[in-house]
Amino acid sequence: MEEEKRTGAKFDERYSAPGYHYGTEPSEFVAAQKALLEPGQKALVPGDGEGRHGVWLAEQGLEVTTFDQSAVGVEKAKALAGERGVHIDARVGAIETWDWQENSYDVIVLTYVHVESETRRIGHAAAWSALRPGGIIILEGFSPRQFEMRKLGATGGPTEFDRLFSEEMMRGDFPGAEFLVLEDVDEDYEGRTHSGSCAVMHVVARKPLTDRIWRA
Repeated sequence: MEEEKRTGAKFDERYSAPGYHYGTEPSEFVAAQKALLEPGQKALVPGDGEGRHGVWLAEQGLEVTTFDQSAVGVEKAKALAGERGVHIDARVGAIETWDWQENSYDVIVLTYVHVESETRRIGHAAAWSALRPGGIIILEGFSPRQFEMRKLGATGGPTEFDRLFSEEMMRGDFPGAEFLVLEDVDEDYEGRTHSGSCAVMHVVARKPLTDRIWRA
């Protein structure tokens, strides 16, 4: 609980600045998955900050719920949705305390949600359970190679290994997944928080259609 409070306060301060810290458009990787989305699908976006991914999903016709530890970010997400003429159910919440519901979502988007390893495992297990059969998790975040990229001038990403994402971690966290995308790539960033050529894990994991296959 204390970790939640500290994290929430940190991002409250970050999001209190004018404008949108990470911008108002989705990441290129998330936007590139548009063909996998269908109007009317239910989507969940944990850690959506100021709402850029939740709002974009709503613009694609999805029914969207988002949550974030920062109350400031949640209010800005609601404002952004209003400006764009869409609705999102944006709430204050954290991975550890969120009311995850089994087989409830068609799409779950996790972008740069870097938490300590036990929370990551709990969160990914809960997300996998909350996903309907045939649904997808779209995940993006720094890989361990970012340590080396920082030596070459890149900025951004956690300094603790267990908060990063590797292929091995993803296969362990999403058992039985069909990985439509599972790659560790270099991406160029120019922003307030991340810059330079960064090492990023891209994941699109589909949950099998039947429980029998999922448990195989």
